[in-house]
Amino acid sequence: MFRLAHFSDIHLGPLPDITYRELANKRITGYIHWQRRRRIHLDHGIIDRITDDMLAANPDHIALTGDLVNLALAKEIETARLWLEGLGSPEDISVVPGNHDAYVPRALARACLAWGPYMTGDGAAPPTDRHGFPYLRVRGPVAIIGVSSARATAPFLASGYFAEKQARETAELLDETGARGLFRIVLIHHPPVRGATGPHKRLLGISRFQKMVRRHGAELVLHGHTHLPTVHRIDGPDGTVPVVGVAAAGQTHGGAKPAGHYNLFEIVGMPGAWQVQLTRRGAVEGQTEIGEISSQILVSGVRAPA
Repeated sequence: MFRLAHFSDIHLGPLPDITYRELANKRITGYIHWQRRRRIHLDHGIIDRITDDMLAANPDHIALTGDLVNLALAKEIETARLWLEGLGSPEDISVVPGNHDAYVPRALARACLAWGPYMTGDGAAPPTDRHGFPYLRVRGPVAIIGVSSARATAPFLASGYFAEKQARETAELLDETGARGLFRIVLIHHPPVRGATGPHKRLLGISRFQKMVRRHGAELVLHGHTHLPTVHRIDGPDGTVPVVGVAAAGQTHGGAKPAGHYNLFEIVGMPGAWQVQLTRRGAVEGQTEIGEISSQILVSGVRAPA
């Protein structure tokens, strides 16, 4: 059995001191949003409890699907690097960036420089910008393919982009790892399904992503961004492929979105007969300890027909 933990949208805080010069761009809208809403509804004590529980579950690997920071300030990116190092080894943790990690131009390049060891494929050089994706890591029977949908956008937009070049290179990795009989997991920040979020937050390139999966296959897609615990499905060549979201790890009770949790996947079987159980663990209403929220068989051993 291979055990994979997945969480997302940490939005590490509090914000460091910020200068007027740093606010003279899109960050001003994000700063106002932080002061009015996110500062109130994020509880970083929950992140500590979630990660403690996650590590106690002894996963074989951890996937983090973006938005480690809020405004992509240099001090935030450095704090996130130190936090990642405290969480575990780059060999055991795979990261893809989110839109907040690429909040303004050149921010993603700075994040890649700081977090590169956690976004580096086996035997490859660390990424230096969005062109360094996709990457491939093989851990036991599992192939982890990290793609980037993160890009700087205009104020009031949080959209992502999945471009043709990245789709082509990801398809090659899916073919290669599929031929090896590996359980292929694609990590992306924005959900690659229609209607999962508002137009101003959507992924541009959903059709391209789904066409890639339909032709080349995958066993599981993990994303963040929506701050919601969801399961969608998209067509693959051998049946439907689960697309799983997760609540924001730092979300406290009382907000519009569910309180923070993480996903724990238990993967067994072989090509054509994989079985996957999904357990969600996190903040339970009325409790201080992390507990089980739900559990379901995600893949039953026989792929559902498309």
